Amino acid sequence: MRRFGPSPMADQTYRDRPGVYAVVMAGTDILLAEQNGDLLLPGGGIEPGESVIAALHREVREETGWRVIPLRRIGAFRRFAWLREEKYWCRKTAHIYLCRAVRSLGPPLEPDHNPVWMNAALAVSRLEQDGERVFAARAVGIPEELVTLRGI
Repeated sequence: MRRFGPSPMADQTYRDRPGVYAVVMAGTDILLAEQNGDLLLPGGGIEPGESVIAALHREVREETGWRVIPLRRIGAFRRFAWLREEKYWCRKTAHIYLCRAVRSLGPPLEPDHNPVWMNAALAVSRLEQDGERVFAARAVGIPEELVTLRGI
């Protein structure tokens, strides 16, 4: 599986943390979640006992306020990171789905998130994380060689 970000540290123990993220399309625009000035694909951790699709719907609703229809799985990548809120090191496996926006259900449920609609090509270039940038580009047909990677 492809890895993005820093290499794992040999002396560090990592907990597995599966997650799911959405490339939400409406026409030629992508829905992003803005958090503390960073633009991210809406998504997050899959809770124990929760299905990938249930987590996808929950995370998109929590971070953007939108209801979506998953169309297809685009792929997955791995990242090793410190989870600030949970306070542990994790081996994060991010499953990425292409989704179609259905309708806004109201404001995001997470108060530190804001929904941002943006032209797909611009959105790909503005995403904070390399893995998200590569898979969003793949979803909208932008060749990977045109994607700028920051953290590799």
